[in-house]
Amino acid sequence: MKPLEGVRVVELGTLIAGPFCSRILAEFGAEVIKIEAPGEGDPLRKWRKLYGDTSLWWYVQARNKKSVTANLKHPDGVEMVRRLVKSADIVVENFRPGVLEKLGLGWEALREINPGLVMVRLSGFGQTGPMAAQPGFGAIGESMGGLRSVTGFPDRPPVKTGVSIGDSIAALWGAIGGLMALRNKEVNGGAGQVVDVALYEAVFAMMESLVPEFDVFGFVRERTGNIMPGITPSNTHTTKDGKHLIIGANGDAIFRRLMQAIGRHDLADDPQLADNAGRDSRAGELYAVIGEWVAAHDADEILRVTAAAQVPASRIYSAEDMFADPQYLAREMLLAAHLPDDKPFRMPGIVPKLSETPGGVKWIGPSLGQHTDEVLAELGYSASKIDEMHQNGSI
Repeated sequence: MKPLEGVRVVELGTLIAGPFCSRILAEFGAEVIKIEAPGEGDPLRKWRKLYGDTSLWWYVQARNKKSVTANLKHPDGVEMVRRLVKSADIVVENFRPGVLEKLGLGWEALREINPGLVMVRLSGFGQTGPMAAQPGFGAIGESMGGLRSVTGFPDRPPVKTGVSIGDSIAALWGAIGGLMALRNKEVNGGAGQVVDVALYEAVFAMMESLVPEFDVFGFVRERTGNIMPGITPSNTHTTKDGKHLIIGANGDAIFRRLMQAIGRHDLADDPQLADNAGRDSRAGELYAVIGEWVAAHDADEILRVTAAAQVPASRIYSAEDMFADPQYLAREMLLAAHLPDDKPFRMPGIVPKLSETPGGVKWIGPSLGQHTDEVLAELGYSASKIDEMHQNGSI
C-alpha cells in the first residue's frame, strides 16, 4: 500500500504548478484524474523537446495520472466534472481566480456537492487582494516574491534560474497544504477547506532572512553572484581543466580542514578566521586563496582532496554527469521506462524516499482522453450516453 492509496484527486490544472502538485500525490498512490480539453489537452503536451508529437516533459509530469477529456464550456462536460468531484478528496486547480466560478465549478458550488472536499487553488496572486484577478506565471511570482532581485551578479540585470522554480515551489506548498487539510479532517473531524497558494507568496516564503533584515536594519539584500552573502567561504571556482566546482567551507571546523588540506596552515590557525563573522570580513582574500588553489589543479584532484578533508564540494552537474554518477544510480534517481513505441528512456526518480511505503511510477503520461470512457462508466454513465457525449463535443 502506498501512503495515499484510496485518495481521489481531480486535477483541473494545466502546465506546471497544478499538474506538478497532483503529480506528487499520484506518485504516492493517489488516484489522480486529470481533466483536459477535448482535442487540445494540456499545453504541456507540446512544450520543450517532443518525441514524435508529444513532449518528453509530459510523460514525466503526467505519470500515474488518468486523462479524462471534458469540455468545461458544455453543460454535459461540467456535469461530468461535478459528478466526479462528489467522490473526490482533493481538487487541484490553477485557473485564474473567478474562472471556475463562472463555469459553476467554484468553491461554493463544489462544497455543496462535497462538504468534505479539499480544494487546492494555485494562482499568481492568491484568491483575494487587489491583484487576485490578474494573470501571473511563475516568472512573475519569482520577481514579486523577491527571488529574481537576489539572483545574478550586482553589475548585471537580475537573472532567472534554469527551471520554472516559482511554479514548482508553489506546487510543493500546494501538496503540503492539501495533505494538511486531509489530516485535519481525519484527526479533528474538520470539514473540507480551501488551500490558497499564491505563486509570489510561495517564493516569498523561501526568502530566508530578507524580511527581518530589512525591517530591523533597513538592509536590502542584493545580487551577489555565486557567493552566499554573509556566509563565507562558499563559492563557485574554475579548475585547471576548465570545470566548474562549488566548495562550501563555511562551517568553522570545515574551513579549518580546507585550509589545512591546501597547505594554508596560517589561515587555518588564524584566530580572526575561527568564526563566520571574521571570515566574512576577509571574504575577498579567502576567495582569492581558494580560487588560486582550484585553478592550479584538475577537478578530479580537487574533489579527491576535499573528500579526504570532509569538505563539501561538487562539480556543477549537467545531465550527462547525472547519468554517470554512482550516487544518482544507487539512489534510483534515474528510473527506466518505455515510451509508447517501446523506446526505452529514463526519467527522474521519486522524492522523497519513504522506507516502508515508497512512491513509484505505474505508467507514464497517458494519451489524451485515454481514461475518459473508463471513468465515465465508473460514474454510472451508460455506453449510449458516453457515445452521445463524444458526439456532442462535451468530452
